[in-house]
Amino acid sequence: MLADLPLIAFVATRDAERSRAFYRDLLGLPLVADEPWALVFQVHGTMLRIQKAGEFTPHPFTALGWQVDDLRETVRGLIARGVSPLRYPHLPADDLGVWSAGDTMVAWFHDPDRNVLSLTQFAR
Repeated sequence: MLADLPLIAFVATRDAERSRAFYRDLLGLPLVADEPWALVFQVHGTMLRIQKAGEFTPHPFTALGWQVDDLRETVRGLIARGVSPLRYPHLPADDLGVWSAGDTMVAWFHDPDRNVLSLTQFAR
């Protein structure tokens, strides 16, 4: 029923200005609109709506993730822009915060509201 319809992704923010700077300027996502209720970005054909939620508690698990071809290079680029990788005590990671699950690798980081974002490089 919904398989052929466009997906819309959502996360929330307490501070739209900070989120705009992070998602647009740091991550490089094109800003489509700044609406009264959300910042709207375009991400490879998917609409991302960052809801202007006021106070909320972010989930402790991944809210948004990207598939990347070269995880370590992408992480290095984010670190150069001021992003700090997340480290989870129960998941052994390398010096860049990259966790390997066989041939698949994952890294996590926070947005300004502490939403958990991830990068995944799947086995080729």
